[in-house]
Amino acid sequence: MRNAGTRIRLAGAIALFVMALAGIQPAKALEMSPAIAALYTTVSIYPPSAKSMTVCYGFVCRRREILDFTAGDRSALTQIMAAGHASAAAERAAVQKAVIWFDRRMGPVIGTNKRVAKADFRYFDDKHNFDCWDTTRNTTSLLLVLQEWHLFKYHVVGDPHYRGNTLVLQTPHNTAVLVERATRMQWVVDLWPRGYLQPPDVMTVERWVTED
Repeated sequence: MRNAGTRIRLAGAIALFVMALAGIQPAKALEMSPAIAALYTTVSIYPPSAKSMTVCYGFVCRRREILDFTAGDRSALTQIMAAGHASAAAERAAVQKAVIWFDRRMGPVIGTNKRVAKADFRYFDDKHNFDCWDTTRNTTSLLLVLQEWHLFKYHVVGDPHYRGNTLVLQTPHNTAVLVERATRMQWVVDLWPRGYLQPPDVMTVERWVTED
């Protein structure tokens, strides 16, 4: 697995280098913290822009697909997020629907409409599934795009969060995060524990880190 991951990262780095030599530049990347930027540099992919994002699947982004947002995509997501303008809680509920939209939009394209909850290598079906690194990258990318489109009223995109404590048999896991502007409370948006078209878990980081 480690050798395969190294080859993928090397191939990605070479591809980026060749594109740079050819004068091919990615769309203007969005502003992001070092922790968020590392989600993309560690697998040698471009970060999202206002126009497109790389969709990772196959576990640790071993498979990739570019989602170029159409005018219809933007309209649909704008309408979904508009329903959340009443309160911070309503906005988080709208985010859940936006993530379901993403699942529906990309599932038939990349085959993840066959995915299962909490997928890992033991299912022997990586080509149809996300691991938690994939869902963290994809969800964070989608949230960054929504933020760039000024569709958040109550939240900003936060740094991804990690949990894992072998002493209590808690397995390692990662998630995307939103930060509520008024309270600075951190909320996870975690798709990995849910199956296709199921709403992602949305809860406080404080609660999330205690779960298995």
